Amino acid sequence: MGFLLRVLVNAVTIALAAHVVPGIILDGVVPALIAGVVLGIVNAVVRPFLLLLSLPALLFTLGLFLLVINAAMLGLVAAFLPGFSISSFWAAFLAAILVSLVSWIGAALFKKDQA
Repeated sequence: MGFLLRVLVNAVTIALAAHVVPGIILDGVVPALIAGVVLGIVNAVVRPFLLLLSLPALLFTLGLFLLVINAAMLGLVAAFLPGFSISSFWAAFLAAILVSLVSWIGAALFKKDQA
């Protein structure tokens, strides 16, 4: 899936999470698009280091700790972006579940055929 498509999927998912999950506050379409871009950049730069540092926890929890890492990535984006805020860890955790599911479905739908 291309970067632009990932940004769009992230922005739509963040907007959906703001409507579904209590504690996620989004001030409009522009902050959702910016949050999608920033989340894409944070996932490309910061997330690999966190995955490496949390490898023992990932192995011990059979990968479920990835949801905590995704919640931390959402919290990091919300900390630096005006117009997007998360009130608690559990709100970030629920939004991370939603973002992970939609990203997984989007990657499966828009996957290029490998021949």
